[in-house]
Amino acid sequence: MFNKLKSTFLILFGMAVLWSCESDLELTPEDNRETAASAFEDPAAYKQFLAKLYAGFAISGQDGPAGNADLSGLDEGFSQYMRLYWMVQELTTDEAVIGWNDGTVKDLHNQNWTSGNEFIRTMYSRIMYQIAQSNEFLRQTETSVVEGRGVDAATQADIQVYRAEARFLRALSYWHALDLYGNPPFVTEQDPVGAFLPEQTNSAELFTYIESELLAIESELAAAGANEYGRADQAAAWMLLAKLYQNSEKYTGSDRSSDVITYTEKVINSGFTLVDDYQKLFLADNNMNGAQSEIIFPITFDGINTQAYGGMTFIIHAAVGGSMDPDNFGINGGWAGLRTTSALINDFLENEDDDIETVADERAIFYTDGQSKEISNISNFTDGYAVAKYKNVDVNGNAGSDPTGDFPDTDFPMFRLADAYLMYAEAVVRGGGGSESTAVNYINELRERAFNDDSNNISSSDLTLNFLLEERARELYWEAHRRTDLIRFGQFSDGGIWPFKGGVPQGTTTQSFRDLMPIPASDLGVNTNLTQNPGY
Repeated sequence: MFNKLKSTFLILFGMAVLWSCESDLELTPEDNRETAASAFEDPAAYKQFLAKLYAGFAISGQDGPAGNADLSGLDEGFSQYMRLYWMVQELTTDEAVIGWNDGTVKDLHNQNWTSGNEFIRTMYSRIMYQIAQSNEFLRQTETSVVEGRGVDAATQADIQVYRAEARFLRALSYWHALDLYGNPPFVTEQDPVGAFLPEQTNSAELFTYIESELLAIESELAAAGANEYGRADQAAAWMLLAKLYQNSEKYTGSDRSSDVITYTEKVINSGFTLVDDYQKLFLADNNMNGAQSEIIFPITFDGINTQAYGGMTFIIHAAVGGSMDPDNFGINGGWAGLRTTSALINDFLENEDDDIETVADERAIFYTDGQSKEISNISNFTDGYAVAKYKNVDVNGNAGSDPTGDFPDTDFPMFRLADAYLMYAEAVVRGGGGSESTAVNYINELRERAFNDDSNNISSSDLTLNFLLEERARELYWEAHRRTDLIRFGQFSDGGIWPFKGGVPQGTTTQSFRDLMPIPASDLGVNTNLTQNPGY
C-alpha cells in the first residue's frame, strides 16, 4: 500500500495543521489545489490518505527523498520522523554516539540540550504534524461525511477499519509526545480547523486519553496477523497498550504492571513467533525472510518507492565508516557517524577486559577492525565500536532494490515479539502477577536463539531487574527503546553513568528534569497556553 502513495492531499488538509507549530517550521503543502469533493471522487482516495499517515513515519515530504518537504525549517533528511525519534531515544543514552557537529546534535548525548535544540524542536513538530494529519483523516471519514458523498457500503466498511488504524497511529504519536515531552498541546478531530491556540494537556490526562483510544479501537482493527504487512492490527494496539502500562508509574505515578501482563499475554498468544536467526530481523528482506513472523509493527521502507535521508537510510549509512566495506551493507558508501559506547559492549562481556569477538552471543553484531572500544574523541569514527546490526542486504547477501545503493529496503521493527517476552518478564519481577517460570522460559527462548543452545539459560534466581535492563540492551539495542527503558529503571539522568554522558569522557550524572524533553521555546513564544517543563 505504502509504495503507491499518491500526493493529492496535502493542500486539502494543510489547514488542519496550522495550530501551534512554531513559526519557523511552517507546513509546505503541494501545489495541487483540490477540494474535498474532488479529492474523494475516487473511492481509492481514502486508502491513499491512510497510506499518507503511515508514510509520515518513513518519509519527509511529497517527492522523496527531498525537494517538497512536509515541514520546513530544518534539512529534510534531518527532519524525518523515524530519524529524529531514533536520535532522541538512542543518542541520549549509552547505546549510541554521533561524530558529527551538525548544529546541536552532540548536545543529545551530552545531555545538555536546551529548549532551543533544533532536533528536539523538530521531533515535537513532526509529532504534532502527524497528529494533525490523523485528525483531518478522521474528519473526512466521519459517517455523515462519507454518506453525503454517496460512498458504497463495502467502501464504508473498509473506511471504518481505516479509521481505527488512523486512531492507532495518532495514539502512537501521542505516546511519543507523552514519553518525550510529558505535557504537550492537545488537539483531536473535534477541534476546529485552522489557526488557533490549543490547550496544554498533562501526562496523566494524556495517558488516559491514549488508553481510552486504544481500548475503543481494539475490536475494530483487523485480527492479529490478518492485516496487510506494515499496517496496524489488534496485536499492534495491544503492544502499544502494554508499552503505555509498562511506563505508567513515570507517566501517572501508578504501577500498572498487572496490565502489562494482560496485554503482553494477548500479544504472545496471538500467533507471532520468533524468527530462527536474530540477524534476519535487520536485513533488507525482513518483510519476507521469516522475520515478519516476529515483527508486530514495522515502519516500512522501500529503496525505490519510499526514499528518504532519514529512517533506515540514516541508521545504515551513518553507522558505516573506517575500514568497513559498504558493499557488505548493501550501500554505496558510509557516512561515518554513529557508533556505540563501551557501556553497551560491556553488557555482552562477563569481564570488561574480555574480547567482544569471542562472545558467543550472536546478538553482539559489532565491527571492531580498526575501531577502539573506548572513545577518546567522539568526532573520530574509529573511536568506539561500530554497530553492524542493520544491513541493506538480504539473507543471501544481495543488496536491496535501489541500484544506486542510496536507499535501503530494510524495515524498522518498532514492535516485535521478543520485546513482549522481555516486558512480560519485567512485569512479573515488578509484582504484576503472571508466572515466574513462564517469564524464565521466555527469556531462555531469546537466549537459546542468541547462543544456539541452552548453555547460557537462566534460572529464576537470575531474573532480576538489573539483569532485565541489561538483557533489554542485548536484545533491543538501536531499536529506539533505550531512553524510555533507562528512565523507567531510574538510570537515565541522575542515576547511571556511561562514557561522555554529561559531556565528560568518564561520564557523569545529570539533573533529573532531563527525563522529559523541553517544550520548544519557539512554540512557547507562539502559544500562550503552554507552560515549560520544569528545569528548562
